[in-house]
Amino acid sequence: MQFRLVRYFTLASLGMFALVALSLIYFERQQGNFFRQTGDEQRTFFGEVQQSFAKQQEESARRDLLTIHESGNVNLTRLFANALWEKDFAPFVAQVQAIDVDGCQAIADITDDQGKKAVPPEKKACFADIGKRITTLPGFKAIDAKVFDSMKKSTVFKIKVFDLRGITVYSSEHAQMGEDKSTNEGWRSAAFDGVPKSELTHRGKFSAFEGVVENRDLISSYLPVLDPGSSRIVGVFEVYSDVTPFLKQIQQTSAQIRATAAGNQQKLEAAGAENQAAVDATSHRQLATIAALLALLFGALLVIVTRADRIIQQQEADRAQVHQQLAQSEKMASLGQMVAGVAHQLNTPLAFSQNNILMVKDALQSMELPMKVAGRLSSILEDVEGDKVTIKVSQLKANLDKLQDGNVDVAMLQEMLKDVLGGIDQMSELVVNLRDFTRLDRAATTNADLNKSLHTVAYIAQTVIPKNIELIEEYGELPEVECNPSQLNQVFLNLINNAAQAIEGPGRIRVRSSAAGDKVRIEVQDNGRGIPDHVLPNIFDLYYTTKPAGEGTGLGLAIARNIVTEHGGDISVSTRVGVGTTFTVTLPVRQQPPLAKAA
Repeated sequence: MQFRLVRYFTLASLGMFALVALSLIYFERQQGNFFRQTGDEQRTFFGEVQQSFAKQQEESARRDLLTIHESGNVNLTRLFANALWEKDFAPFVAQVQAIDVDGCQAIADITDDQGKKAVPPEKKACFADIGKRITTLPGFKAIDAKVFDSMKKSTVFKIKVFDLRGITVYSSEHAQMGEDKSTNEGWRSAAFDGVPKSELTHRGKFSAFEGVVENRDLISSYLPVLDPGSSRIVGVFEVYSDVTPFLKQIQQTSAQIRATAAGNQQKLEAAGAENQAAVDATSHRQLATIAALLALLFGALLVIVTRADRIIQQQEADRAQVHQQLAQSEKMASLGQMVAGVAHQLNTPLAFSQNNILMVKDALQSMELPMKVAGRLSSILEDVEGDKVTIKVSQLKANLDKLQDGNVDVAMLQEMLKDVLGGIDQMSELVVNLRDFTRLDRAATTNADLNKSLHTVAYIAQTVIPKNIELIEEYGELPEVECNPSQLNQVFLNLINNAAQAIEGPGRIRVRSSAAGDKVRIEVQDNGRGIPDHVLPNIFDLYYTTKPAGEGTGLGLAIARNIVTEHGGDISVSTRVGVGTTFTVTLPVRQQPPLAKAA
């Protein structure tokens, strides 16, 4: 047996250790790959964050640039309007508005090859003709000269003026005069909402006040023109400002940020490569260490298993004894619960026996005077002669009175002593029942009268169960059963105690016995609260209890089932919540040889 255990352990443990080693190698490699992948993802993410930061910085700078120049253009428009609008542009715009543009605007737009709306050539020609008519109006040349003179050597490259119909009434680029901007979002925002709108664009070629320029970054702003002294919109200015130098500076800053980010990325990749090498080296050391530990563990476990194999047989030999001790411990626990009841049962006859004996003692002491009086009477009778008769008779009468006062009721003393003997009989009965319950003076296995055992257990149980619980005994004719009476007494007492604990308030417990063929049947029935469905499957499990901590051990029913099973019998339960529970013990009349061996 020992050799097979060690052999099986060796084969199983070596197989498991090999599997663990392969698993560790696999997971170490997975961990290395995961670390490498995580590092790559982190570096990629860091690079994307750097690029995103550079892009956001450039976009933020562009927005700030647009906002600043738009604010400047608003102020410029106000100055321009105050200087030129009322005197020069207002009369000129009034002349332009006299030109009918409805015919040109009525020409429908077309859809190009890409599905977008486009202005047809005839509509462009119509508005171009209007532009030519505008340039021939009186005062145009004077206004054009003033605008050019005001805007030279400034950052403003081009100016347009629109009336409230969206017609370009003036443009520093004369070819754009007469164009219709009524559908332009920037113009509509300034003309209808009074809100400036700007955008940043790049132009390859651009016609400016200083002539044609190339590759310029421009900010174009549509700005509402307010009637001086009021908030009424009278027109719209479009101002083009050159921001090429500012934009180049922004781009240079963004390039520096990107270059710094690229350098940081290279440093991060170098650090990642070093960390990966360190992780790989650490993984190899861990694998070597784990392999050594596994070998050491195998050796230690082999020693332990070998040692364990030697004590298994001894443990098996001790198992029966331990089980018997466990059952005896539970029995002592049950007896411990009965100590208070037994003490009460003994205390009552002891108390009145002691009291009666004390009363008899006092009565015997009171008989001392009559004894003395009797002696005195004898002396008086001897002296009765002559003149002394009268005196002696009076003394005799006095002594008889004393004897009358000290008389003792002998019949009462006899009754008191009879009560003492009755109390002694009660105590003797209790001691006999306790002896019959424990069966300490009998063989482990014997032929026993189970009805007598049940009566003894019921008598003992009545000392501990509440007085408002009625214990009814209903015994049928039983043959003598070959059993261990002490063990079965423990089973019966446990079942009666459990039944009493299941009853809340007044209740009733029935103990029945009957015979059927070569088996006997004992039932313990209560009308208590019953056993819930979720508890019922576990009631015979060792250490399972529903009682509060310190009130139950969970050993009672487990030991009871084990005792009944060892007797070749069976214990079953039927229960209904709120109605009650019945435990049924079935035992064979004659035992098989294993019981005697187990006992």
